[in-house]
Amino acid sequence: MPIKFNIPKPDQALKKVLVDKINNKTKPLGALGMLESIALQIGLIQQTLAPQLTHPAMLVFAGDHGIAHAGVSSYPQAVTAQMVLNFLQGGAAINIFTTQNNMRLSVVDSGVNYQFLPNIGLIDAKIAMGTCNFINEPAMTPAQCDQALTHGADIVSEKVAEGSNVFGFGEMGIANTSSASCLMHILCGLPVEACVGRGTGLDDAGLAHKTKVLSQAIAHHAVSNADAMKILATFGGFEIAMLVGAMLRAAELQCVLLIDGFITTAALLVAAKLQPNILSYCVFSHCSDESGHQKMLDFLKVKPLLRMDLRLGEGSGAALAYPLVVAAVNILNNMASFESAHVSQAGSS
Repeated sequence: MPIKFNIPKPDQALKKVLVDKINNKTKPLGALGMLESIALQIGLIQQTLAPQLTHPAMLVFAGDHGIAHAGVSSYPQAVTAQMVLNFLQGGAAINIFTTQNNMRLSVVDSGVNYQFLPNIGLIDAKIAMGTCNFINEPAMTPAQCDQALTHGADIVSEKVAEGSNVFGFGEMGIANTSSASCLMHILCGLPVEACVGRGTGLDDAGLAHKTKVLSQAIAHHAVSNADAMKILATFGGFEIAMLVGAMLRAAELQCVLLIDGFITTAALLVAAKLQPNILSYCVFSHCSDESGHQKMLDFLKVKPLLRMDLRLGEGSGAALAYPLVVAAVNILNNMASFESAHVSQAGSS
């Protein structure tokens, strides 16, 4: 049976009191910009005037894609498994950033085309040895798609039981920008050319080839915009589907979601199609240098915290943005008010 989620919009009854608390900090109104907005958002998510971020977790889902065999990436498929091993050995950018910011990193084998040894610190949630090539057939069956969502949701549930209430989401999967581009095209209603980017560094000829291949695949399947699960099963990756399930469960459990770049935002497009209220729980960490990401953010009508020309994936932008989220909560909890600091407010005599 397909997994079900129920994500309510956060109760707004506390909003006025939260806004008053933020406005009465020792600063001009609105002077801390987006930090004030995030403080308000997290207060509403947690339904408290004193929110806490506990045991921040970074979940990196990895999976391989059959579409990689169509020459849409500048890297061979074997790099997916190689990078997973690099994560486990602590050598990747995401290891550096999560260690620096005291985030708990978990790496999930969602469907890598490689048989990892047991007991190496990897969460084994493998659906299959990579998806099918969606040029001619759906990337996964409906049952596999449901299974991937369930695995993602269950992993989040376990982390919440361990005390985590804030999640960063990352991914690894050669050719997953191709999946994300197709999801974006259908869910955002934008031309294919506006959704396809250079991924890991395609040249002009490679970009033209990638665009042609994806256009043909989209035309072959002719999937309706209305059916998010069918779109995901047809063009997604196992890691993208697990991201969808993980995000939905995290929002359902009233956690803060740190959304990374192009791939994770594509997963969020699917999640938001299924449960629109999920957006109330999302903090958008950065705008990726992958050409379609800004268009995704525009479609969602959201503003990212950072613009640093990142295009790595792995959850790297979410990990880098996390200290800003901590700062927003600390403003709410620790910054003096005009009254407590005996500071005169604007317009007072």
